[in-house]
Amino acid sequence: MNTIQIDIVRIHLSALWIALMLTNLFGDVLRLMTGDVTRMGETQNFTQMQWLFVAVLMSIQIFMVYLSLVLNQPMCRWTNIIIAGLFFVMTISSIHTYPSMYDRYLLGVGLVFNLLTIWTAWNWKGQA
Repeated sequence: MNTIQIDIVRIHLSALWIALMLTNLFGDVLRLMTGDVTRMGETQNFTQMQWLFVAVLMSIQIFMVYLSLVLNQPMCRWTNIIIAGLFFVMTISSIHTYPSMYDRYLLGVGLVFNLLTIWTAWNWKGQA
């Protein structure tokens, strides 16, 4: 039986991206259920290009789940640090636009996942 040995750090990084993605999706569901989507209003006038940008931005998390498992170690390490850092900065810069406490809580949880991703990748040593 062939077995593939994979570095546990890769699994941790992949799991952190899944956790971040699920946290973001849960926030979206709550915004829909509470009606906050219509109260936030500014997205109602988005152009097709702006929605495409949002879709690309959110698909990055999906790609990171996979890339964390398959990129070579140095590339994977730096990609996780940079992308998680960018998401951290984007979240910090937009958190004030979310009026609901649940949104701010979930965004805070997402920030923790970003920091854990950066910390895990930063402390990852050796080749895998």
